[in-house]
Amino acid sequence: MRILFIGDIVGKPARKLLAKELGPLKERAKAELVIANAENAAGGSSVTLDTAKEIFQSGVDILTSGDHIYKKKEARKVLEDMPLVRPLNYGDLASGSGYVIKQIEGVKVAVVNLLGRVFMNPVDCPFKAIRDVLPELKREADIIIVDMHAEATSEKVAMGYYLGGKVSAVIGTHTHIPTADERIIDGFTAYITDVGMTGSFDSVLGRRKEQIIERFVTNMPVRFELAEGGLRIQGVVLDIEQNQGRAISIERIEYRQDD
Repeated sequence: MRILFIGDIVGKPARKLLAKELGPLKERAKAELVIANAENAAGGSSVTLDTAKEIFQSGVDILTSGDHIYKKKEARKVLEDMPLVRPLNYGDLASGSGYVIKQIEGVKVAVVNLLGRVFMNPVDCPFKAIRDVLPELKREADIIIVDMHAEATSEKVAMGYYLGGKVSAVIGTHTHIPTADERIIDGFTAYITDVGMTGSFDSVLGRRKEQIIERFVTNMPVRFELAEGGLRIQGVVLDIEQNQGRAISIERIEYRQDD
């Protein structure tokens, strides 16, 4: 099975780009399933019913999230009604589910979201959270994809090795900057520290660069607005052997609007 995983969708410019270009990109990648991180999809933070519908209509099948997911009240409704996954290690009392299982032509694919703790707000241990649910996932799914949403490179790499040979892929999100360390761990698990983002690259992480620079220079509060120039879609294409759940390959991809 070929799976396209798209980096963090940052606001309206990114959503418009997906609506126009995801179909052709999916066709070129020969992807049977599209996963995308949507924690920055609505105005740069969280998700709403309308933005989620817009993303699903563009061709995304499953959405993951991260530390900003609850910043809009509507996100709870999306988590209940749509295939949007919140971090598993928020705990049992948080709205939504930490994983979703989708069947594609008889193959069951589980998508799990984890949240890092290094340089992040306090949450439950992601290593213990995935450890506790992994036996159930293995019984219910043929392929397991993990979105590790974290700040620290070391924590992401550690999770990749921790789950090496146990899941089909560990894909890092959150920092919006793609890394060049894609690999297959233990001959089984596809891994990359960060898949990048979907949004403006004439920016600082999708926000207007002038405002970010002003904040750094003056140390004064500044409203961060979304940038719109130099739009890109970044992601990876995973080729997974569906009977065993073993990753055969992982390939970085990038679409530039100005190409």
